[in-house]
Amino acid sequence: MNVNTQLKAVANNIKERRTRLHLSQTYMAQTLKITQNAYSKMETAKTKLSVERLYEIADILNIQPKQLITSNVITMHPHSGG
Repeated sequence: MNVNTQLKAVANNIKERRTRLHLSQTYMAQTLKITQNAYSKMETAKTKLSVERLYEIADILNIQPKQLITSNVITMHPHSGG
């Protein structure tokens, strides 16, 4: 799997997890203190995520960052704590 494919998979996992939790892109953007357009670009892999941003997103989605990278979002379980 090449890097672009991996980035798209991570972006898709973020989107799937967000929609499963019934959170809007606007909510995510406001929580991250960015514009909705900037957030949308992350979910479509048009913008690369920093490790710090990945951790922030994972925290909002109540999930371990590694699960967004390595797992199919459908089978993920939220982590405990926050």
